[in-house]
Amino acid sequence: MSDGSSQPAFRSARLFERTGGPRIMGILNVTPDSFSDGGRFAAVENAVAHARAMAAEGADVIDIGGESTRPGYQAVDAEEEIRRVVPAIRAVKQAVDAPISIDTMKAKVAAAALAAGAQIVNDVWGLQRDPDIARVAAEHGAPVVVMHHRTEVDPALDIVEDMRRFLGRSIEIAQKAGIPDAAIALDPGVGFGKTVQQNLIAIRRVDALAAMGFPVLLGTSRKSLIGHIIERKPEERVFGTVATSVLGWRQGAVMFRVHDVRANRDALLVAQAILDA
Repeated sequence: MSDGSSQPAFRSARLFERTGGPRIMGILNVTPDSFSDGGRFAAVENAVAHARAMAAEGADVIDIGGESTRPGYQAVDAEEEIRRVVPAIRAVKQAVDAPISIDTMKAKVAAAALAAGAQIVNDVWGLQRDPDIARVAAEHGAPVVVMHHRTEVDPALDIVEDMRRFLGRSIEIAQKAGIPDAAIALDPGVGFGKTVQQNLIAIRRVDALAAMGFPVLLGTSRKSLIGHIIERKPEERVFGTVATSVLGWRQGAVMFRVHDVRANRDALLVAQAILDA
């Protein structure tokens, strides 16, 4: 794996280094229909207040998204997504010191978000839905998070091998666009095109992705997988999320995309101390 961390254009890539301890990516949805907090932070002033609260609780990155990706979500065009995220990015950029990532699969949205002050691109389709998004990230010196995704669930699939194949393609796309290896993070895509059992395996086998030589981001926060196990509403899945984060850290994950920053950060710091003792 080549080392691109010394390239100043990709300076936010340092957040992907495991030596810095667990990293927290706080979720800020400026959408009306997200599964857990839809509509609560769509107004700019609410988005800023929530970003400040997450930063105060220890968020290392604020992840802003303008299109829900929950099951059955209503797709929006790039112009509407830009209308939602750009004012929030500009305001949050002024309010908090934490870097901002843009959660999008569209190159046009990524370009507008990066121009507005975002520094990382978080693509739920691993740079494979919009062929231009990798170039946009590279031109802006933005590290990328590439997530495994499937349009259809296949219970017979070896999900670990499928993740490795899919993310291998994503890595190649990023490299060809000029994104250094140190600025690429992998996401197993828990909750996207997988059965309950495959989601559990994806968490259990984070180590298989880490073995590819790239940092891993784990995003399980309040997801239906947790609700399936403990039968609780999204806002009541904090403890279940914490369990996945701690196990994910032990398996090699570096960053954790969560709604509940303090709970996950505290648990991860304790877990790290025990494992390092």
